[in-house]
Amino acid sequence: MKYALENRRYVIGGAVVLLVLIFIIRLFFLQVVNNDYKAWADSNAFLKKTLNPSRGIIYDRNGKLLVYNQPSYEVMLIMREIQPFDTLDFCNILSITKEQFEKRIADIKNRRINPGYSSYVPQVFMNHLSAQECGVLQEKLYKFPGFYIQNRTVREYEYPYGAHLLGNIGEVNRGDIEKDPYYVQGDNSGRSGVEQSYEKVLRGVKGVEILLRDAHGRIKGRYEEGRHDVAPVSGKNLTLSIDMELQALGEKLMRNKRGSIVMIEPETGEVLCMVSSPTYDPSLLVGRQRGKNHVMLAKNSDTPLLNRAIMGKYPPGSTFKPTQALTFLQEGVITTETLYTCAHGYTGSRNGKPACHGHASPLNVTYALATSCNSFFCWGLRDMIDSRKRYPNVEEAFEVWKDYLVSMGYGYQLGVDLPSEKRGFIPNSKYYDKYYSRWSSSTIISIAIGQGEVLATPLQICNLAATIANRGYFVTPHVVKEIQDMPLDTLYTNKRHTMVERRNYEIVAEGMRNAVLGGTCTRAAIPGIEVCGKTGTAENPHGKDHSAFIGFAPYQNPKVAICVYVENGGFGATYGVPIGKLMMEKYLKGEISEENKLLEETMSNAVVSPNVLSLPNREL
Repeated sequence: MKYALENRRYVIGGAVVLLVLIFIIRLFFLQVVNNDYKAWADSNAFLKKTLNPSRGIIYDRNGKLLVYNQPSYEVMLIMREIQPFDTLDFCNILSITKEQFEKRIADIKNRRINPGYSSYVPQVFMNHLSAQECGVLQEKLYKFPGFYIQNRTVREYEYPYGAHLLGNIGEVNRGDIEKDPYYVQGDNSGRSGVEQSYEKVLRGVKGVEILLRDAHGRIKGRYEEGRHDVAPVSGKNLTLSIDMELQALGEKLMRNKRGSIVMIEPETGEVLCMVSSPTYDPSLLVGRQRGKNHVMLAKNSDTPLLNRAIMGKYPPGSTFKPTQALTFLQEGVITTETLYTCAHGYTGSRNGKPACHGHASPLNVTYALATSCNSFFCWGLRDMIDSRKRYPNVEEAFEVWKDYLVSMGYGYQLGVDLPSEKRGFIPNSKYYDKYYSRWSSSTIISIAIGQGEVLATPLQICNLAATIANRGYFVTPHVVKEIQDMPLDTLYTNKRHTMVERRNYEIVAEGMRNAVLGGTCTRAAIPGIEVCGKTGTAENPHGKDHSAFIGFAPYQNPKVAICVYVENGGFGATYGVPIGKLMMEKYLKGEISEENKLLEETMSNAVVSPNVLSLPNREL
């Protein structure tokens, strides 16, 4: 009997201890682990109202306002506080159907769509209300318990240009919320362009206003006179390196064409303009119609959402020849005295015509650049790749060739401060080993003139022109010139030198100057300015050849480098050269001369493919 009582005492004591532990664990879970209990307790006494910061403003290099904020409003709700109300009246005020109302409520409660949902925490019901809609709702808000209005801002664009550069903002998705605790359902973030790449700089820091409730949930004022409120911190302002007048001219000249114009200030790497055509008015992706307009743009067969300047991968054609001259000179394959013959047929023929321009033969490297001789660079590649005097085998020779191209900015992303930059393509020896049991220069000869497997973005092609202008180095191209109260990343200030010496760049620059004086780029000449250029007619297996041009000016102490690439534009001199000339004249002289006004209109009105989607009556 005594033994049984002793055991019972231990059992009862153990049960009490277990019960206490359960209570402690439950309290810990409710008060520490699970936020719902705390949110419920706080929501009975307080309403924590988020104060959204003003997003940073964007200017061009000359101080012109490009992107700013306009007031907007959104309807918020706290699900736990909703009481029976006239749903039909509420829907009529907001011009929505009952089905849309019910779907939105269901989406808010769906934790898969809205992770972190709590019935005690404010949720976004509807955004982008106009001032008129907000005023009507405000008058009747007392009829709809649980709902309230919150101020926000919406982006406004001063000009209908630069959509790919500036980007747009849109509502965050589940992935954004899971990656960054800053965001909650209904927040906006940058979805493309500068708005995306500088999101954390532009968005600012949220604030909070704590409001006191009474026993019936009515707002009685600020808690302790606002001593615990946190003011929002506005986002940083950005000054772009873009000249908006230059950007506007570029988009005008590329109207009804596919392609790109990129201009860089060689010394700093600042992008002066970056045109991608077809384009669209950035205001199309603002407000309640954003989703509808985005679908329209995405379905358009001309792909206006594609930023061809950094995402388009093209054969560079003859704009690639300066890289070959630089490589051959540095490796000692050729000198300025080296002469190669041109039989107007070494690389085959195009449409029954010789695959080279008519010019004297034999010729040296500067004359080959000026006349864009195909044969010269094919002979040079043969002497580099096939010669066993310099390299033990073709694979090692080709890897040396590839390394030169990489040092010049080809084959990999340059690192521009915009999202979704493509790397282009420069093959390596393993690539050819995969497809050929034995190969030599004759197998891959077309890469010597920027054809075959070689692909590059217009930004990479323009960067080559900037590197030649600098005689051997480039600064990583970037579109942001200044960040308010912050330094730029050193990536956008440091010089990146190539594997080629300055003396060889001088030789190539001379060849490009001769191309304007009496070669394939004579139409690029601008009175009073020493322009250097190189044409490109890139063969296109899917249709008409592409028209390309690279150049820089002046010859000494260059201020601008440019690439023009017009898809299916034919010869480089047809579109690339005249557009490049007009753009350089506008930048260097401040205006298009009277004698070139007709050329400007001709290029602007020329149709290669239909492309522009815009809002009416918005001019610079």
